This record gives sequence, C-alpha cells and structure tokens, in this order.
Amino acid sequence: MSVKIGNYRWRIVVLLFFATTINYIDRQVLGILAPQLSTQFGWSEADYGFIIMAFQAAYAIGLISMGTLLDKIGTRLGFIVSVTLLSVAGMFHAAFSSVAAFATARFGLGVGASANFPAAIKTVAEWFPKKERALATGVLNTGSNIGAILAPLLIPIIALKWGWQWAFISAGALGFIWLIFWMLTYKKPEENKKLSKAELDYILQDEIEPETKKLPWKSIISYKQTWGICLARFLTDPIWWFFLYWLPKFLHSNYNIDLTHIGLPLIIIYVISMGGSVFGGWMSSFLINRGNNTVAARKKTIFFMALLVVPIFLTSFSSNVWVAVTLISMATFAHQGYAANIFTIVSDIYPKNAVGTVTGLAGFAGAIGGVLFSGTVGLILQFTGSYYIVFGIASVAYLLCWLSLYLLVPNNKKIVIV
Repeated sequence: MSVKIGNYRWRIVVLLFFATTINYIDRQVLGILAPQLSTQFGWSEADYGFIIMAFQAAYAIGLISMGTLLDKIGTRLGFIVSVTLLSVAGMFHAAFSSVAAFATARFGLGVGASANFPAAIKTVAEWFPKKERALATGVLNTGSNIGAILAPLLIPIIALKWGWQWAFISAGALGFIWLIFWMLTYKKPEENKKLSKAELDYILQDEIEPETKKLPWKSIISYKQTWGICLARFLTDPIWWFFLYWLPKFLHSNYNIDLTHIGLPLIIIYVISMGGSVFGGWMSSFLINRGNNTVAARKKTIFFMALLVVPIFLTSFSSNVWVAVTLISMATFAHQGYAANIFTIVSDIYPKNAVGTVTGLAGFAGAIGGVLFSGTVGLILQFTGSYYIVFGIASVAYLLCWLSLYLLVPNNKKIVIV
C-alpha cells in the first residue's frame, strides 16, 4: 500500500508566495505613481533614474550581505528583520517630496527587499526535494506577478481617493500583517511537529550533503559556475527592473495612458507573465522526468524563454498600445519562466548551506547591472526621448544570459565546498 505523503510543505510555499507578493507591491508603488510624481515635483528622466538607482544600489548591498546572514541566522529571523525594514521604509515615502529624500527612502526599501529571494530559495531548498524545487520556486515566484497585478489595480484607486501618500502607507502596512502569520507558522522541517514522518522523509529523500562550518568567499567565487550564474543575473535582472519601473512611464509617454487608465495594460502584462513562472518550473520538471540531467533541463528551458524575448525589439515601432502590450507580455512571461530556473539552478549544484550566499551574490550582480542600466536608461531617455535602444538591449539580453550558462555551468558537476 502506498503511504500518503502529505502536503504541509506547500503551506510554506504559500507563505513565501505572499511575502513575494507584498515585496513587489511595495516596489511597484513608485513606478505606478511616477508619471504623476514626476509632474508634481518636476523630476526629469535622469532624476527618476537616480531614484531607481538608489533602490538598486541598496538592493545590491543587501544581497551581498543578506545571503551570508541568512545562512548564519536562518530564514525565520531573516524574514522578520527584512520585512520589518521593507514595511517601515515603504511607509516613509509618504513623508518626502524631493529627489534626494525619495532616493533615501528607496535605499531603505532596497535593503529590506533584498532578503526575499535568498530567503525564499533557501527555504525551498530546506523544504523540498530537488525534483520539486523548480515547481515550488515557480509557484512562489508568481507572487511577483500577483504583486505587479494588484499594485496597478489598487494603488491608483487609493492615490486618487486619498492621495499618493496613502498609497505608500497602505502598501507598507501589508508587511506587518504577513509577519504575524510567519512568526506563528514557520519552523524548519526537522523542528515542525505538524509535519508527518512520511512527508519529512520525502523532503529529505536526496543524498545527504556534507556540512561545512565556514563558507569562504574565495572558494565560492573560484568556481566558474558562480561566474556563469552571476553574469546571467547581471544581464537579465536589469530588464525586469526596467519592466517594473518604466512601463507606466513608457505607456504614458507613448500612448498617453494616465493614472486612471494605467491599470488594465499592466494587469494584462503581469497576468500573462504569471503563467510563465509556473510554465518555466513545469517545463524543466517535465524534462527532468523525461530523463534529462537536472542542470541541462534548466538550461534548455532558459534558452526557450530567451527566444520569446527577442520580439520585444519591435515594441517601440508599434503605434498600437495593444500590440506593444502583447510584445511586452511575451517578454515578461519569458522572464518569469527563466527566473524559476535561474533561482533553482543554484540549489541544484551548490550545497544547502551555500545556497543563500550564492543566491545573494548572484542577486548582487543583478542589482549592480540594474544600477548601471537604470542610470543608462535615464540618460538615454533624457537625451533621445526614445525607447528604441532600450528595447533593443532587452531583446538580446536573455540569449547572452543563456550563452553564459552554456559556457560556464557544466551539466554534471555538483559543487562541494570544503
């Protein structure tokens, strides 16, 4: 007779899903209100680029430190600290108006936001066997899409009814509600009394990995896999940042879509992209079940997603907003499918106690790419007023990302850090 495994581990994914959702709502508020705030406070494209750079610089600093911190203190306490900071910094936006003050608030938000994915990926590595990790990561990563969907649905209503300040305050308050559920619910699998023995055995079915007390940076960065993953994130994270922070401005400047009407195009884009997160996780899991090597399956899925991004180059040539929305939706769908695999590939090849550190390091590389790209986008738009160059860069970024993985991340090499 078969033993019922149980599904408690998926409750943990639900918590991670809502954490990611809230994280992205807090990030999205500024992007949605950017056309209004830029007009109200007289921000130039370069000013707005500087504000976004402040968030990404803080995000980079947070990732380089949070990953290591999470490996030391664990995900329970790490989430408590980071979500508290995220919520407080988000609310503080309501008190500011100048470029420097907004940049300061964004800096605090960036540090708080930086722990989400290192903590979530580490939690998945602790709670799921390898064959389910991509799917679990894809599910939690849909939270970024749900957040991006809810934000344009709710933020304009709040801002138009009560003022833009309450949009920031309301978004920040969500984090404190989530913390209550996290503190009441979360424990590691070995310590959780609600978890059945059958499910615990299922979670721990993979080969036991040797533990190391210390994770020297020189050992981690000595592997070409680390450089391949970091380069991949450096190339693609900035494109996702661009989608989050410049799409409202792009739709406003090219198609005259204001705050009252911004919701529908953004909701369509992120509803479609949400499917990419689940599909990307399913596709690699399907390839693994068909006999593909785990890392090879991730890379094949990433290549497929990279091809879907290429047509975004045509966006700037379209005079029809819905053609543009379709092309952007294909790219965001592909990004989320790619993300489910680039996050999971870390836990495929590194030991569990290095996952947070490596994910943080890769996120740092992505955030640095975001800092450079945001400043570049601001200057490009300031001097040309055109998105042609920006979409051209986006169209090839994911192919270059796949190439870096193809060249630097072998399929059959598990890393043991000693």
